[in-house]
Amino acid sequence: MIDIVKIRVADSVGSGFCVASGDGQRIHEKIDEAFHINKKVKLSFLEVTDLTAAFLNAAIGQLYGKFSEEFIHANLSVEDLSKEDLILLKKVVDRAKGYFKNPEPYRLAVQDVIGENDE
Repeated sequence: MIDIVKIRVADSVGSGFCVASGDGQRIHEKIDEAFHINKKVKLSFLEVTDLTAAFLNAAIGQLYGKFSEEFIHANLSVEDLSKEDLILLKKVVDRAKGYFKNPEPYRLAVQDVIGENDE
């Protein structure tokens, strides 16, 4: 039987403000650690009042660079998210899957925006 690790995001961050990528990185490390010891993860967003794409990219998006979509789908679940935050999470996940499948267009777009291609 595979154990489930429940991570209460607000407790791990220390507040309901889940906006900084550094805080998301701490959540990511907990998920990654659990995955590497064959545990499933349930993320609870109970008492999270503010949530940003930067936080979700760090916490969840970068998982798609390490694990397959199928593995993540089978081993990570979320609960206690508002409808709006679920939509934000879906956008983050879709972007992450696209990026890790083919990062070159994203890299070129960033270069174009910051002007590295200018002569």
